[in-house]
Amino acid sequence: MKDWIYISVVVFGLTACTDPATQERIDKLEKRVEALESSSGKPDLHVDHDHSKPTSEIQPKEEEKPLTGPFGQFKFAKEEHDFGQINEGDEVTHVFTFKNIGQAPLVINDAKASCGCTVPRWPKDPIPVGGSGEIEVKFNSKGKKGQTMKTVTIKANTNPAETKLKIKTNIIPAPKLDEGPVKQ
Repeated sequence: MKDWIYISVVVFGLTACTDPATQERIDKLEKRVEALESSSGKPDLHVDHDHSKPTSEIQPKEEEKPLTGPFGQFKFAKEEHDFGQINEGDEVTHVFTFKNIGQAPLVINDAKASCGCTVPRWPKDPIPVGGSGEIEVKFNSKGKKGQTMKTVTIKANTNPAETKLKIKTNIIPAPKLDEGPVKQ
């Protein structure tokens, strides 16, 4: 009885490989593997579960698609600002100025800071080619001490799409209330 089960499993396994639908799927997978191996060496690990598309089609990831069109382009007076030495609790502001030296109006979609203690403000209207703009960065040093660097990431219609601005400072800790001369 065991031999019969073993033989039927082997026969089923061998015939499954000759099933036309299964063989077609194997062929498609082999073509996809070949395409991945001949590409840039970086396989696309995204699995497309839309079975209406052939599995041999390889779709590039969004970030791998070439960017097209005319772009805006930042030309900052400087991309890093050092506030120097400040006291804990101080709020300081710096304005980064820029010019659009691109071939299209510059549109800033977003600006995010690396920390909630840093707040950027940017123009919401497009900056025309040759036009200028400002990005204000406000930093609150409350609860911070020592050397500090924060980054503001700007997303715009530029190539590359992200530009980083940096602020840094050395924060002198506020004296503790229980420190100082001892009263007798």
